Amino acid sequence: MLLPILLTLLIAAEDLPAPKYIVELQVELDHVQGIDVEANRLWVSEVQRKEKRGRVHKFELSSGKLLRTADVTRGVRYHPGGIMLDKNSLWVPVAEYRPKSSSTILRLDKSSLEVEETLDIADHIGAIAIGPQLWGANWDARQIYDLRTKTQRDNVGGTAYQDLKFSRGLLVGGGLRGKTEFVIDWLDPGTLKLVRRIIAGKTDRGVPYTQEGMTIKGDRLYLLPEDGRSRLFVFDLPPMKTR
Repeated sequence: MLLPILLTLLIAAEDLPAPKYIVELQVELDHVQGIDVEANRLWVSEVQRKEKRGRVHKFELSSGKLLRTADVTRGVRYHPGGIMLDKNSLWVPVAEYRPKSSSTILRLDKSSLEVEETLDIADHIGAIAIGPQLWGANWDARQIYDLRTKTQRDNVGGTAYQDLKFSRGLLVGGGLRGKTEFVIDWLDPGTLKLVRRIIAGKTDRGVPYTQEGMTIKGDRLYLLPEDGRSRLFVFDLPPMKTR
């Protein structure tokens, strides 16, 4: 238990600034999972809990208008997780809705949302990041996977990452540390050592900013934490301090 505490003490956490702007999505979503953005497009994964269906949506980023939807349900695997774009593809994990279960990793065409590749994993993968490797985090990010080799490492920092990205050579995860601390972490992908941490609060609806969808492009952070009439919160981040 001491190692996560010691690692955290080495990093001076920063506070999340106020949102630069907010975009309200023009459809209601049952339970938001992951997001990514590119140009004027926003991709969102959603689980429909009563129907036991997983869906991926593409929106116009500036207006929140829905452009396209694809069903990504794979039988008992209907829980899509955190997602990430890679060139012309969108990577989506779709898992059983329970820990220590199974997942299918889908590579979709980012325009049509049609399936291009699948990869089965014998665990619940709840978030994914693509860079030099294909990383995944399982239920509450207890382990971080190299999904191509199907090897794993313990997440010694203890943050339950809900969405994971690879940016500027680092893994970036948005998630929860218990019920009172909501963070965005930058991790060294080789060691999983914490490099930067931003502390986030809650929306005016009382939802933690890092409850679900998170992505980062350069120094701009996007968070989509709310269900129902979901709102995309967009932040300008200060540059990372050099140590």
